[in-house]
Amino acid sequence: MTRRSLFGKKRKVNRLLSQNDSLQEQSYHLGFNLLENLTLIKEELGSSSDLVIRTINIGNKNKVKAALVFLDGLIDTDSISEFIMESLKMNSFEGFEEEISSPDKVMERIKENVLTISQVNMIASWEKMMLALLSGDTILLIDGTNKGMTCSTKGGEHRAISEPTGEPSVRGPQESFTESLRTNTALVRRRIRSSKLWMETMEIGDITRTDVVVMYVKGIASEKIVAEVKERLNQIETDEVLSSNTVEEFIIDKTLTPWPTIFVTERPDVVAGNLMDGRVVMFIDGTPHPLIVPATWNQFFHTAEDYYLRWNIATFLRFIRYFSFFLTLLGPAMFVAFLSYHPELIPTPLLVNLAAQRQGIPFPVFIEVILMELTFEILREAGLRMPRPYGQAVSIVGALVIGEAAVQAGIVTSAVVIVVAATAIGSFTIPHNSMMNAVRILRFPIMMLAGLFGIYGIAFGMIVLVAHSCSLRSFGIPYLAPFAPMIPSDNADTILRLPKPWLKNRQRLINQSKIKRTPDHQEPGVGQRNRKGKDKK
Repeated sequence: MTRRSLFGKKRKVNRLLSQNDSLQEQSYHLGFNLLENLTLIKEELGSSSDLVIRTINIGNKNKVKAALVFLDGLIDTDSISEFIMESLKMNSFEGFEEEISSPDKVMERIKENVLTISQVNMIASWEKMMLALLSGDTILLIDGTNKGMTCSTKGGEHRAISEPTGEPSVRGPQESFTESLRTNTALVRRRIRSSKLWMETMEIGDITRTDVVVMYVKGIASEKIVAEVKERLNQIETDEVLSSNTVEEFIIDKTLTPWPTIFVTERPDVVAGNLMDGRVVMFIDGTPHPLIVPATWNQFFHTAEDYYLRWNIATFLRFIRYFSFFLTLLGPAMFVAFLSYHPELIPTPLLVNLAAQRQGIPFPVFIEVILMELTFEILREAGLRMPRPYGQAVSIVGALVIGEAAVQAGIVTSAVVIVVAATAIGSFTIPHNSMMNAVRILRFPIMMLAGLFGIYGIAFGMIVLVAHSCSLRSFGIPYLAPFAPMIPSDNADTILRLPKPWLKNRQRLINQSKIKRTPDHQEPGVGQRNRKGKDKK
């Protein structure tokens, strides 16, 4: 092919790029000339240093030019060496010279009888070829045919499966998701060995072309929720999807709310449990935090540890978390309201002690509490952003030193330091970071209402907060379910965690396909009943 025709085809490619920002025209096929195709690939990728092109000759007598194209770092080099290069040796075509007289027949022969790699697909579209190349596949091109072949060689360096850092468990599995999409889906497959576990993959992001997997259990998940998830994902129009938070902010029901309405986890056992409850999970390639919908408010106070402990211990721990939630949200506000507006509600000995501490303090109680809360938030943020060996020491020692120094200097009272410290410790008992951050933000407006109107301001703020929470939906499911609307049969696993044989039904609002998970005749203490029967005999 002449140089003019090569540049003419290159101008055609550029015209397609200017129209669609990428090669998305399905009508544009690969060329017949191998050199032309390789030149276009180089220019499309800007002659990137990680682009590897390995030219080879196929056949013994009638030599055919071919090329292997892949991106270094995205592929498994052992797979290319063992299953592609070894298979394409000259002796692979001995005795078949007459059968492979044309390049198309060479391609068919290679696909059906030569390559030993697991996944091999024929392609003719330029867009599909580039997408496969950028996804980690190896492209085999042969001179004289306008078709190519993709060989699945995805690999490269990946982070190994490690222990969960944000959701630790003493007794449960010690596995967490990684950035590899197929590793994450395999971790769930190991726990739910059923053909009803369905996965559908779609691409989001005009430039990044990020793979998103929608996973659900057929027959348990609501078809309406599954369809809603797919519809919202298909409506996302953006150039890049680099994290699960990007998808979350596009598909969320309501943006102007402090509450998280999509559940995020890093544990495969938590994902498996939610799938069996009828929820839908979205895995985003490149992030270890899948999204789970629909999410309800009480779900953010449950941990994987609850289901690995006895039911009474798990229930007690849930009470601790709910109490800590209200302590974090209302503790500083109640302190401000009682001291500023309602001292008669404080026992007299304690009131005298607090009044004695406030002698010489230049600021009102509200300013004291706000200063200490902001100081602690700054220390907590500094501890997170500093290098790991120093962060924990700075946050703990800094809080102790600054608190003691502030008391000694007469800026704040020791009672304020105690209240702020109790609030901070209580916030750490909330198991999920998104809910903990929401409480950290909400306590400041509640404190401001307490400083302005006392306990009446707190009551007004809680009324507004509860009304707002009742108005929220997560993929059509009320956010406060099963508290509002109240469904008594669904409260067996909310604040309480009853024995598992008593958790017979899934939540009715989330699942309407298969509500029963345990037969009605199944009760706790099977071993005890068997023992009694043997004793009678």
